[in-house]
Amino acid sequence: MSKGELILSIDNGTQSVRALIFDLQGNLVAKSRIAIEPYFSTKPGLAEQHPKVFWQAVCKACQTLWKTNKKLKESIAGVAVTTQRSTVINVDQQGKPLRPAIVWLDQRRTLGLKPVGGLWGLLFKVSGMSETVAYLQSEAEANWIRTYQPDIWEATHKYLYLSGYLTHKLTGKFVDSVGCQVGYMPFDYKKQTWANKLDWKWQALPMDSAILPDLVQPAQHLGEITKEASEETGIPAGLPLIAAAADKACEVIGAGCLDPHIGCLSFGTTATINTTHKKYIEVIPLIPPYPAAIPGSYSLEIQIYRGFWMVGWFKQEFGHNELRLAKERNIEPEDLFDDLVNSVPPGSQGLVLQPYWSPGLKVPGPEAKGAIIGFGDVHTRAHFYRSILEGLAYGLLEGAKRTTRRSKLPITEIRVAGGGSQSNAAMQITADIFGIPTAKPHVYEASGLGAAIDAAVGLGLHPDFKTAMAEMTRIGSTFEPDTQNHEIYDALYHKVYCKMYKRLQPLYEQIRDITGYPAR
Repeated sequence: MSKGELILSIDNGTQSVRALIFDLQGNLVAKSRIAIEPYFSTKPGLAEQHPKVFWQAVCKACQTLWKTNKKLKESIAGVAVTTQRSTVINVDQQGKPLRPAIVWLDQRRTLGLKPVGGLWGLLFKVSGMSETVAYLQSEAEANWIRTYQPDIWEATHKYLYLSGYLTHKLTGKFVDSVGCQVGYMPFDYKKQTWANKLDWKWQALPMDSAILPDLVQPAQHLGEITKEASEETGIPAGLPLIAAAADKACEVIGAGCLDPHIGCLSFGTTATINTTHKKYIEVIPLIPPYPAAIPGSYSLEIQIYRGFWMVGWFKQEFGHNELRLAKERNIEPEDLFDDLVNSVPPGSQGLVLQPYWSPGLKVPGPEAKGAIIGFGDVHTRAHFYRSILEGLAYGLLEGAKRTTRRSKLPITEIRVAGGGSQSNAAMQITADIFGIPTAKPHVYEASGLGAAIDAAVGLGLHPDFKTAMAEMTRIGSTFEPDTQNHEIYDALYHKVYCKMYKRLQPLYEQIRDITGYPAR
């Protein structure tokens, strides 16, 4: 291979770190995957991990690549990093972590904080957003550290996302990509920079602005691989590190979703629907769109928090037989779970699931719960499993319709990425519920490919994002909707699913009042 025609993409997810090498046509040339423990917990609800776990996995993943083909590194033009979102790390002046990282799955909350006051407080009260803002304050990791570990907060030189931490480990600089700013930080999502000093976020998240890293747009240079980083990772020193974005944003462009009429579904631990727009649009009022992996663009996102977590939960609790058989037969468990799904008719014979396993910010509200209605003596675990997949698709369809109403641009194509996309049954159910063709990208590693696209443009290997995505992305398998199945799903969606939350919300409020969960 010619020098400078490959890109190293590092993808630090929740379950693993992958080192991926792509060529300029989007082909996955080489891959190394290192499993990591997602988190440890010292108390119920806490999720933390030592930052060295992430860095050591990055090093091992890269070194494993060079062992398989020592000449690969000679052809690498640059590096890009994409990571899990909202995992935060406090570091000192040398970049040494001061405490374990708080992982995005963490559920700690800080109650009794001073509410946002002044004109902002009045605005939130009038708009009915006071509880949402208070929820954001209580969820912010920075507020918890400042309240319960003031010595750590006082000693913190920089407060970083995982992306910023890995960038410092690779380049020695405290800098991060605009595209990685997803979480509880004083960030202006419309202007895509740190908020100005009069913004309410500085009241909600009191901190010195100097504690935050410098920001650059996706496809810009973050720095160069240092000699120290090279010794640990094997990445050639001096190679440029190009800003990418958070994993969901990279997944969107890696799936080929550049135009706003193409919706990208992510079947991951958090299930999402994203569309890329050049205009700032709040799909849910006062809840901003996230930065896209394309400079100056926005990723309109609707989340089902812990979406496909429910699929994993089902397999762990009720799928022992399929997991055992798959191991015995040396086949993928998904094949057997798909057989389970396909043994049940569309609509799960009236079993309808609402996938609100964790409280929301606004839609659904913080009082929301998961619900399954329609049980009868005909239902089996197969019905239950299928109803999970159908309920998640209903929830994502609801997000698509909300996005269409707010943007006034219909979604006419669907691409699906993430772990759940490996299930053909889930793909077909999604096509049937949406009623439009649903496709997978040509590679499973869509987020890594998206980061490589950012690098390709940033390095000038492709002149722009339109060209890069035309060259590096393409459709894999496509699932066409079944007309009869769509009619069943359409009726269940409009006549049952869409009415569930409104009917059950008063009961959710009563549950909250009686049990104290979730806390106000």
